Amino acid sequence: MSSTTKSVFRKSAILSGLVTQAELDRAEAELRDSIGGTDEVTEWELAAALKKLGIVTNYQAEQMRSGRTKFTLGPYIITDFIGQGGMGQVYKAEHKVMGRECAVKVLPLSKSTPEAISTFTREIRTQAKLDHPNLVHAYDAGQDGNVHYLVTEFVPGTDLRRLIRSDGALNVQLAASIISQAALALDYAHERGLIHRDVKPGNILVTPEGIAKVSDLGLAGFMNEDDDPRAGKIVGTADYLAPEQIRNPHETNKVSDIYSLGCTLYYAITGKVPFPGGTPALKARRHLEETPWHPRRFNPDVSEEFVEVIADMMEKDPETRIVSAAEVVARLEPWSAEAAPIPTHQLTQSRWAPPPLPMGNDDMQETDPASGDLEDLDSSRQESLGHVFQNADPQSTDSLFASAQETKRVGRLKSPPVPPPLPSGAVSPYKRKERFLVVLAISIPTSFLLGTILGFLLRGSL
Repeated sequence: MSSTTKSVFRKSAILSGLVTQAELDRAEAELRDSIGGTDEVTEWELAAALKKLGIVTNYQAEQMRSGRTKFTLGPYIITDFIGQGGMGQVYKAEHKVMGRECAVKVLPLSKSTPEAISTFTREIRTQAKLDHPNLVHAYDAGQDGNVHYLVTEFVPGTDLRRLIRSDGALNVQLAASIISQAALALDYAHERGLIHRDVKPGNILVTPEGIAKVSDLGLAGFMNEDDDPRAGKIVGTADYLAPEQIRNPHETNKVSDIYSLGCTLYYAITGKVPFPGGTPALKARRHLEETPWHPRRFNPDVSEEFVEVIADMMEKDPETRIVSAAEVVARLEPWSAEAAPIPTHQLTQSRWAPPPLPMGNDDMQETDPASGDLEDLDSSRQESLGHVFQNADPQSTDSLFASAQETKRVGRLKSPPVPPPLPSGAVSPYKRKERFLVVLAISIPTSFLLGTILGFLLRGSL
């Protein structure tokens, strides 16, 4: 390791304010004592020693090796990177004085337009009005230079999407417990006139004890609110959009969240989104027209009674859908019981380096969230859907709606595929196989006998 590279790490560590010169010297001295020699201490070894002493975290050390020195936002010290969504990046932090762990959501500088800042401020004020054990609590908010941030409670564990991608589909009891808790949070919000509008597995956090908390109110809005900047726009995530959110966003209401929660429950017990593959526009069209595969196709342990709950949550017609999140809780009660611990699992570390904390006016290179089948559709990413639905010819839109209604009459959830009946007079493939085997059994000994007789005759003639 070159002395230049080594000096970058040392200078970054000192300039960050997280490491003193005395601590650097102590870490290096302990390293030299442990290796028993005078070899040059590499930056990797020095970083590892500082982490072992509890002076820096792994995230901080990685950033320091890249020459990063800023690890604070107001009174908060950034200790780790948690994840990234459509509207911001989320870091783990600690209050300098209180020592309390928290999560800090940061509005990226590249998206800090006046409209985005207004929307972010609106999210902060919305979350500040809510207080429920199954909703992520807001602690604080602020601005550090040009960086706007929201501070919330830190929820240990993972989100439902990552849990299922890591461990596979959940059993019915655990899925019912998690979704019931999310429904309790939504019912609380709905009673106060708030619609989430982006209910999905990635926005349901799950602790190791099985406690679920709904997060990310970035797309939320209050019913009958005149100054909602997203009113009339298709917002949400394509895999979980309710038909009315697509057909006429002005009709979005609390039962739209019920549909999205039903899609989330479907994903929880099958490990599959209701309509996988395709573009956001195609997914949206399928929400209007089609029904998903029967959950037992992917999870045979699911009872028909449980499937019926999902079907009632995913009714395409809002008028016939489960009317409230409280009813969802009641319907899932036979399976939910107490919160069940989630399986012990190890999430796969991302191959991409976590982004640095935004500082000053420096633009930050953003990595696209590894969303798999999911795709966010905030106001800046809805052009394809707007073209397909909002600006569509009224006659074609009505045709789509009629087709969706016809699908509903035929059946809300597709049953597992059943072989078609055998046409009259036809021979079953299995019968054909049996007949082939019978003919083969007869033909082999017969040919052997004829061959023997022929050989005997030929030998006699010779």
